[in-house]
Amino acid sequence: MTPFGEAMRDLRERKGVSQKEMAKAIGVSPAYLSALEHGYKGTPSFDFLQRVAGYFNIIWDEAEELFRLARTSDPRVVIDTSGLPPAYTALANRFSRAIRDLGPEFLEKLDKVLDEAEKSGTKPQ
Repeated sequence: MTPFGEAMRDLRERKGVSQKEMAKAIGVSPAYLSALEHGYKGTPSFDFLQRVAGYFNIIWDEAEELFRLARTSDPRVVIDTSGLPPAYTALANRFSRAIRDLGPEFLEKLDKVLDEAEKSGTKPQ
């Protein structure tokens, strides 16, 4: 499941709506909605996100968060290391092999390191 899929499921459950009901109302198949929730589909379109926000009549802040989650929920990520030093490519490949075995505590630490680098404007050299 992706962060977006989890948010969609939470929204549906809070509103007491089934996948089938929601799919019909926003004009998609229940299979597509299920695949999105389970992380088998990539990032949904802006049009789809607008239909979801309208269907649930969510406030702008919550809609903005849903859109942000959609942007960070593509389950098939590609890391382009072309033009970077070889160590970057090696690390990206190593990370792709190891990601399924990393525990939540490690991911939380890594996320904090990346947040700090982003806040301080630190970029790899």
